[in-house]
Amino acid sequence: MGVTSGKSFIDRLNQMENEVWFDGERVKGNISEHIAFKGILKAKASLYDLQTNSDLKDEMTFFLPKEKEPFGISYMQPKTKDDLQKRRKMMQNWARNTHGLMGRSPDYMNTVVMSFASSASILNGRDNCFPDHLHALYKRALKQDLSFTHTFITPQVNRSQVYMEFSDEPISAKIVDKNNTGLVIKGARLLATQGGLTDEVLVFSAPRLFIDSSEVFAFSIPSNTKGLKFICRESFVGGESFFNHPLSSQYEEMDSIVVFDNVMVPWDRVFYYENVDAAADFLLQSSFYSFAYHQVITRQIVKTEFILGVTELIVKAINVGEYQHIQEKLSEIIIGLETMKALLEKSENDAVVDAFGIMRPSLMPLQAASTIYPKIYPRFSEIIQLIGASGMILLPTEKAFQSEIRPDLDQYLQSDGMNAEDRVKLFRLAWDLTMSSFGTRQTQYERYFFGDPVKLSGNLYSNYAKDQYVEEVRKFLNQQQSMH
Repeated sequence: MGVTSGKSFIDRLNQMENEVWFDGERVKGNISEHIAFKGILKAKASLYDLQTNSDLKDEMTFFLPKEKEPFGISYMQPKTKDDLQKRRKMMQNWARNTHGLMGRSPDYMNTVVMSFASSASILNGRDNCFPDHLHALYKRALKQDLSFTHTFITPQVNRSQVYMEFSDEPISAKIVDKNNTGLVIKGARLLATQGGLTDEVLVFSAPRLFIDSSEVFAFSIPSNTKGLKFICRESFVGGESFFNHPLSSQYEEMDSIVVFDNVMVPWDRVFYYENVDAAADFLLQSSFYSFAYHQVITRQIVKTEFILGVTELIVKAINVGEYQHIQEKLSEIIIGLETMKALLEKSENDAVVDAFGIMRPSLMPLQAASTIYPKIYPRFSEIIQLIGASGMILLPTEKAFQSEIRPDLDQYLQSDGMNAEDRVKLFRLAWDLTMSSFGTRQTQYERYFFGDPVKLSGNLYSNYAKDQYVEEVRKFLNQQQSMH
């Protein structure tokens, strides 16, 4: 009970034998030893070890009354601003351990589970809703330090606003039967990052127009539930060499389609079903968005710090810091970083205790930050590419430096500030961050992390309190009119 170690996490996952399909074949044996997953699982295990075997464990864990074992702070329900800052510090520690490149570090979904449970009473007394089951999930996840993936995106069959599915066999996952045991789910959901690499999968429905009530449900089930399978995309692990693939060898998270082949979801695992209004109200009124944004933006700030460090090191390596256009490009990253930091701090400063007794960070600054980042992150990648220029392409491998052509590489690939090997290591890092399949997936991932950037902007506009500013202008105009 309490926080788990990296080894315990890996052992638990290997024993589950989740149905994971990769390159047309079902993964057999220990999933932690598979080339496509071993890097990310080792990195993930290192995060759990920070809770148990490091100098940081006091910043990573907390105690509950009458409990002897510590629990992960990512599961803490904050009651004060100090609690909120403790959560942020813990999330920063995990993010810095992976340089902000693990978009689905465990604290993201732990935060989602915490926020769902904190707001469960929204479901009280509503048809087909079971708020007690959310509390049970939270207690189980907290005490066992469970890991989660989640999925809510429907297959991209038709993105028009009026599309309704009329397929003989379900495409989008839906309820096809209900019995004394639970719900039977058939169909698919998309883009479970780290799908099959976690203890459980949390499934819920995102509100949208013209949704079929049979597609409305929320539940969490073990990843090895019968009939549940995860179909992976191509791996972006370039290889196991840290020299050649410093990022993809460690942080390639894998994304998967989640297929439900008549999966039985026991009633005690169901949070709500076939209640469109309850599903919409729960996501919009709960603390989900506030806490999810809080975790994500904390990670994105750490990631931007890493990007700034990489870019400045390139500038120093090839001695181009005196040029004003280079300084201007670096200042773009600095401005983005400081803007994100300020918005995160404002969200904590303006936090208030919500109706459920939870200290909830202010949503509006977080929404602003989440609308900015999809625009500035691709630009950060472009800046690295522009400053690195041809150096981003001429990148010999580790094996080349171990061969008889090493003297040529040492002579012709050195820079003013670095020897050839260190320079190539740096530029391979920049390439893996921005130009490899791993790097371009990172850009696309940040572009669409919270959905369509245009819709994010629209939501920001719709929800922002503008009336007071409009009223000030009206007063001014009326004042001028009365003077004449």
